[in-house]
Amino acid sequence: MAENKNPKVIGVFHSYMTPAGYTQRAEAETGRCNLNVPPAADSIIGQCEYYYRPLNCGYTETVEKIKLSNASSAAAFAAIKVFARDFNPWKDVEVIERLLKRRDKLIPPNCTDSDWSRHSNFMMRHIGCGHKPPSYYISYGYYYCSNYGADLYPRLSSAGRAWLRKARWALQNYMEDGLSQNMRRDVIELTSQNPRNGSFRMEMPQYQLEVSEENFKKFAFRTHPLAYLDGGLAWLNPVDMALILSGPAAEEWGDVDTYKQVGSSMWGALKNYGGAISDESSELVNRVLNRLMNK
Repeated sequence: MAENKNPKVIGVFHSYMTPAGYTQRAEAETGRCNLNVPPAADSIIGQCEYYYRPLNCGYTETVEKIKLSNASSAAAFAAIKVFARDFNPWKDVEVIERLLKRRDKLIPPNCTDSDWSRHSNFMMRHIGCGHKPPSYYISYGYYYCSNYGADLYPRLSSAGRAWLRKARWALQNYMEDGLSQNMRRDVIELTSQNPRNGSFRMEMPQYQLEVSEENFKKFAFRTHPLAYLDGGLAWLNPVDMALILSGPAAEEWGDVDTYKQVGSSMWGALKNYGGAISDESSELVNRVLNRLMNK
């Protein structure tokens, strides 16, 4: 049987006609994955659960230990990043059984199943082939959204809250756009609807974005300045910006080298506002973006 190159194929099995007394089992190659990333339902875009649903005991236990330890925000996030990087979701048998029973519902495009997330969708498309979901889904995605974002939200003004909602929606919308482009070609090009907010281009082999841990993180980080500015960060009042700045110590969160790649597009986009915002406000926006981008 010829090897099947279809990215939608989960497994390739070889069947043989053998005598009744032949006891040797036929080989079964299960290292095939469905690399085709289906679009998310519109209703989930903008929700923390878009990235991950905390079904796994390992995640909930880790978060609970962090809370009990009274660790700083930076230390807590560092612990979550380590957990997300090392976490093997296939060892949680109960969750795997639960998801496998609903696999046919979790894979189709625009899925609205209550267990759907980018993380669970990835798992159901990569059974037995050794791929792990990007750790970004748990750490920079769900944890950051459901902890830091949730804590910040009630302290912001109505305009600040609107920014947080819009930025979260934009982050996930850009992620969807990038994943969709990678299904069709070897380059990702994203541009804000507001030309002043910038754009970026990233070469990535077709179908490989979601299965490359480091490249996926680099891609996601490059969408951040677009999303934050699209949400209206440059127009927030100084109090809201101060609240954002009072969050986790950016310089302690790591990934500085990765964010250097983002710097030119981020600051370049801000300069495009010209005289629309004062020098004082521009400096404050610079500081806020620096804090957000170096988490």
